[in-house]
Amino acid sequence: MQNPILATDSYKHSHFLQYPPEARAISSYGESRANDFADEVLFLGLQPFLIDYLGTAVTASHVEEAAAICAAHGVPFNREGWDLIVREHGGYLPVEVSALEEGRMVPTSVPLFQVVNTDERMPWLATFIETALLRAVWYPTTVGTLSRKCKSVIAAGLEKTSDDPAGQLPFKLHDFGARGVSSGESAALGGMAHLVNFSGTDTLEGIMAARRYYGAEMPGFSIPAAEHSTMTSWGQAREAAAYENMLDSFDGEGALVAVVSDSYDLDAAVANIWGGSLKDKVLSRKGTLVVRPDSGDPVETPARTLARLWDIFGGTTNAKGYRVLDPHVRVIQGDGMNAGSIARLVARLVADGFAIDNIAFGMGGGLLQQVDRDTLRFAMKANAMRDACGVWHDVMKDPATDPGKASKAGRQAVIKENGRLVARRLDAVDPDADLLRPVWRNGELLVRHSFDDLRARSWPQG
Repeated sequence: MQNPILATDSYKHSHFLQYPPEARAISSYGESRANDFADEVLFLGLQPFLIDYLGTAVTASHVEEAAAICAAHGVPFNREGWDLIVREHGGYLPVEVSALEEGRMVPTSVPLFQVVNTDERMPWLATFIETALLRAVWYPTTVGTLSRKCKSVIAAGLEKTSDDPAGQLPFKLHDFGARGVSSGESAALGGMAHLVNFSGTDTLEGIMAARRYYGAEMPGFSIPAAEHSTMTSWGQAREAAAYENMLDSFDGEGALVAVVSDSYDLDAAVANIWGGSLKDKVLSRKGTLVVRPDSGDPVETPARTLARLWDIFGGTTNAKGYRVLDPHVRVIQGDGMNAGSIARLVARLVADGFAIDNIAFGMGGGLLQQVDRDTLRFAMKANAMRDACGVWHDVMKDPATDPGKASKAGRQAVIKENGRLVARRLDAVDPDADLLRPVWRNGELLVRHSFDDLRARSWPQG
């Protein structure tokens, strides 16, 4: 799967024969079209594509393999073009990529990036890379947008109920999605996108991606936590002993340990074990026990668990008038969480008089897998062709059967008007005002964003 010539749709290999003979350059842009999920998107994922895909030089061996595959597969192969890339460009695709800054919140229907070939013999290149480029961007952008949508809901709950909303927010949504995605690469890119918004994760691939592509040192953290196998292996008769072992094994000043507590009977475990035989031990520890309900209604069950823990362990009322559990006890709800259920659970706890400090949320497949290219209606379309005389001609589609799929005509620019990003024709604006800036040209990365850059842009403070 490492041959960049084959990281495309089959039909792309026939497109070099389809452009007009006068074509010297094709410009193509990518955007999230208007959709029902979000009005703005968190732009992420271009830099990994530049580093891994465009940063991989095509070799003669790649060309030989691709030629054989295409011949057997039944599609044409542009042997002359790929040989030129290897011989004259050192294997690096002669393209320029311009883009907005990653980490920005960008309104839908505003171009995120624009690609054009730099070798006039290869006008087919800008659209040839569509498959790999669009795939690289739509997925982390969609996961990041979803994660940030949840962040906005949780942040509003904290602002209303917490004395320290900024300090609480980074660890309020935890990524449990590694096992629920289609590949390790998905775990890496999706997990990395979530970490732009939050610092809690169990997806180690996401941490490694943030380190590799954006120079992060340690962008995500986790805690010791039980799973059902480690609890049920003790047997139901020794459930209390299994819990006690967790308390003894993972204690320390400021330490947290999460214990799944629904292996048999959640309500009984809360009342009779955590609030019964182990209550004194819980209160005598230096660290914090995080009780995890893992079944039942995703709103009612954690709300009920939190209320019972309050009855047992008590707590304080903060300056905003909301109840905060004794610091030795907290709750995490990781089952059935999505943007909608998180919003309902936050509303329920606020209505019950509890600060959102008391709970953390976890998402698995709902965060990293239950999205697709149509969630944010991503598309990449050709928008202009330059002829042999150097004149740019508009290129666009405008299907009568679906006006919503109309594409933009002409080379695009993105400018700021009244504090908001808008798309304009490049030939109608001051080029210096265009925020689509070159980030890659002919094998060279021109701009490198850090992970701190992404976080700062995605959630500006002050």
